[in-house]
Amino acid sequence: MSAQSPAQLRQKKCLPCEGGVEPYAPQQAADQLQQLSGWRITHDGQRIRKDWVVKNFMAGIDFFNRCAEVAEADGHHPDLHLEGYRNVAVELWTHAIGGLSENDFILAAKIDALPIELRKQS
Repeated sequence: MSAQSPAQLRQKKCLPCEGGVEPYAPQQAADQLQQLSGWRITHDGQRIRKDWVVKNFMAGIDFFNRCAEVAEADGHHPDLHLEGYRNVAVELWTHAIGGLSENDFILAAKIDALPIELRKQS
C-alpha cells in the first residue's frame, strides 16, 4: 500500500480492530509517517508520537478535549500526555495488534487538523 496524504487519511474512519491483522512493516510505517509533520516512530516501531509546547495548562487541556472528541468518534483512543503544565504529547498505536495500523495514521492526520494554542517563541 502506498503512503496516503493527510487529506486522504482525514477522509477515512478508523475501523474496529480486534487483532488478526498484521501491523505495518517498518518501511511501510516510515513511508506513511513522511506524510505527517512532526510525528515520529517510537517503541521499536510499534508507536507514533508527536509533541507540542502549548501556551499554558488550559491550552493543553482544551487540545486534549478536542483530541478526545475525534478519538471517540472514530473509536480509536490515543495516549495523551501532559507534563510540566505545557508539554503535551499524543501517542498512537493499535493495542490489539501491538503495533501500527492505518487507524493510527488516520487519527494522527485528524489530530493534526485540530486547533492548538502553541507557546509563542521568544
